[in-house]
Amino acid sequence: MKRITMLMGLYALLCHTSCKSSKGEEKEADTKFLVTSPVKMDTSVTREYVCQIRSIRNIELRAQEKGYLQGIAVDEGQAVKTGQLLFRIMPKLYEAELAKAEAENKAAEIEVQNTQTLADKNVVSKNELALANAKLQKARAELSLAKVHLAFTEIRAPFDGIIDRLHLKLGSLVGDGDLLTTLSDNSRMWVYFNVSEPEYLDYQASLKSKGAVKVNLLMANKQVFKYPGEVETIEGEFNNETGNIAFRATFPNPDKLLRHGETGSILMNMPLKDALIIPQKATMEIMDKKYVFVVNKDNVVKLKLITISAEMPDLYVVKEGVSENDKILLEGLRKVKDNDKISFDYEEPAKVISHLKLPTE
Repeated sequence: MKRITMLMGLYALLCHTSCKSSKGEEKEADTKFLVTSPVKMDTSVTREYVCQIRSIRNIELRAQEKGYLQGIAVDEGQAVKTGQLLFRIMPKLYEAELAKAEAENKAAEIEVQNTQTLADKNVVSKNELALANAKLQKARAELSLAKVHLAFTEIRAPFDGIIDRLHLKLGSLVGDGDLLTTLSDNSRMWVYFNVSEPEYLDYQASLKSKGAVKVNLLMANKQVFKYPGEVETIEGEFNNETGNIAFRATFPNPDKLLRHGETGSILMNMPLKDALIIPQKATMEIMDKKYVFVVNKDNVVKLKLITISAEMPDLYVVKEGVSENDKILLEGLRKVKDNDKISFDYEEPAKVISHLKLPTE
C-alpha cells in the first residue's frame, strides 16, 4: 500500500513538472517579437500642396459708354463664342451723332469736288483746295469716332468663354466703366501652389534629369482630376515671410469641369536620394510625436523619438532619431515597456518592405 502511494506521488510530481515546463514554453513563445532595421534607398514621395485654380483668361467686361442697359443677350454661366453680342446700351444718342457725322462728311466731300472744279479753272487758289481737303479729313475722322462710340454701345465677347454673374439688370443706368460681368476662358487652367525652398531645390535637380514635371490635381471632393498637368513656370522671387515660391501648373480642361476660383491640392512626386525608410507599423504616437522601440545589444528595448520628413503608403521617411544599423521593434509595440528585455526573430528590411507599398525610382 505504501509502495502504491509513493508511485502515485511520483506520477503526480512528474505530471506537475511536465505541465509547468509546457506552460513556460508557451509563455516564451508568446513573448517572442519580430524585429527589423531601417533601410536606405532611393525612392520618391508624393507631396501635397494647397492650390488655387484660375482660368488662363479671366477678364472684366465693363461699359465703355454711358446710357441705359437696353439689352442683355446672355445668362449667367452661359458659354459664349468670340464676337457674340452680350449687352446693348441704348444707342439713340450715338446713332444721332453718327448721322450728323455722316452728313458733315458728305458736305465736306461735295465742297472738295466743287473746289477742285474751280481750282482746275484757276478760279480759286490751291490753298483753298487744300483747306477743303483738310475739312474733309476732319469730317472723316469725326465720322470714324462716331462709329466707334456707337460700336461701344454693343459689348461682344472678345474670346470663347463662360459668363459669370450679371452685375446690372435690364434698364439700369450704366456709367462709363461700370462692371457688367466677367468672362472666363476655361479651355485650360492655371493652377498656383507654393513650394518651400528645399523642395524647390529638389525640383530643380529633378528637372535637369527628367525634364518637365507632371503633376496631378486632387479636387475638393477628394477625387483626382483625370487629366494630368505640367509645371510650366515658377515665379521669380521667394516670399521672405513664408520662405515659399509660387509654382504654376497648366491643366487641360476639355470637359469644362474646372472653373475659375476653385481650390484643391496639387500632387507632385519628388525624388528622394538615400532616404531612410521604416514601416509605419513600427512606430507609435505619443502627444503628436512619433516613437520607435530600438533593441540594443543586450536585447533591451529603448523608446526613441524620431522625426518624420515624409509619409508614403505604409511607410515613413525618417529625418533623424534612428540609423540603418539600428534594430527596431516591428510588431507588439503595445506589449512592451521601456527597458524590457525581449527575445525576438529578425526579419530583413527588404522582406518587410516587399509586403508594403513603396514607389521606387
